[in-house]
Amino acid sequence: MGSIAAPATSRILGIDPGSRITGWGVVDTRGPAVRYVASGCLRTRGAEMAARLREIFIGISSIVAQYQPAELAIERVFVHRNADSALKLGQARAAAICASFGIELSVHEYAARAVKLAVVGQGGAEKTQVAHMVRALLQIPAPLAADEADALAIALCHAHSRPLGSRLATAQLRVVRR
Repeated sequence: MGSIAAPATSRILGIDPGSRITGWGVVDTRGPAVRYVASGCLRTRGAEMAARLREIFIGISSIVAQYQPAELAIERVFVHRNADSALKLGQARAAAICASFGIELSVHEYAARAVKLAVVGQGGAEKTQVAHMVRALLQIPAPLAADEADALAIALCHAHSRPLGSRLATAQLRVVRR
């Protein structure tokens, strides 16, 4: 979706989409260093899905306007057993992505296992392990809500993946030029 080349400094918005709770986290990167900026959870109300999607859209739009990220990293939808849950997750995800269209962001998607592997070192890590590592890596003293920690983990995964993506893009250009 977005370009692979990574600028030296960037602000990343990580999103853990959900139809009831959408976690978000903002980090700044400068080379290999990653610094915590802000995070939280958008909690939707009501039974009507359209109203919840509107809340997600408005909430993420406000976060994008306030923090002006250059890149958006979001969890990829997966279908396990419940197709209805996957569809709701996909709708929440789409509302969050569309909320970023006010400014030009590159959008990057990561599978949950890839995020856990990048942050904890194992793809099957528990939510508590993810939250612990996010707090340790970003030096956050206060506890984080699970969805907030997951959003920051997604942002960290992208921050750690950017240098590799940049090197791969450069290598691909060399091959094409030959």
